[in-house]
Amino acid sequence: MSARQRSAYSTEEVEEIFRRFSVQRPEPKGELEHVNPFTLVVAVALSAQATDAGVNKATRALFAVADTPEKMLALGEERVRDYIKTIGLYRNKAKNVIALSRKLITDFGGEVPRTREELVTLPGVGRKTANVVLSMAFGEATIAVDTHIFRIAHRIRIAPGKTPDEVEAHLLRVIPEHRLYHAHHWLILHGRYVCKARRPECERCVIADICKSPEKTSDIPAPLVELPPQAIAAVG
Repeated sequence: MSARQRSAYSTEEVEEIFRRFSVQRPEPKGELEHVNPFTLVVAVALSAQATDAGVNKATRALFAVADTPEKMLALGEERVRDYIKTIGLYRNKAKNVIALSRKLITDFGGEVPRTREELVTLPGVGRKTANVVLSMAFGEATIAVDTHIFRIAHRIRIAPGKTPDEVEAHLLRVIPEHRLYHAHHWLILHGRYVCKARRPECERCVIADICKSPEKTSDIPAPLVELPPQAIAAVG
């Protein structure tokens, strides 16, 4: 790995970053609403180029009538479109939802598969979606590199890489194993609510004094991360 691609942090600094995230959010949760592995797959597939809030608004009614592949297939592509038409690229996404429902029935007995290799065979499901499902539905420690994680990995210089796959591999190397299970959600929520795309809110950041981003606001004191979670400035 070239010098340009190395993490800017020592092993001890990375541990401290994730220790602080763990104090701030002991049990971080994904924000996509779902009731089972199938509805999670659908929700994550729909979330591409869309916000979780926008997806949730559309899927509440959809999942109330179709929470299994069989029910979704019976609903049909046109009616699925009607439910999700507020989401970007809804026509193609409706087609994929029906296609993945059909494939789950024909190839997997109506059950969501538990391996990445099988998950990515589903229409509309890529590596990122598969990693989210493996983590949230089946409890595996994975890193799903979305726009937030890709941005943060570069901005704070913790795990740069040219592609999402490179960033994922880099994060898996530098994140302490005992922090890995929650790391995906810690990074996403940090990017969504604090280290925002347009202007990072360094004054609210629990790792501001450690952060080595060139965009960082200067002269930020170390936060009181030893306080209980409810005493730390709430984000999200």
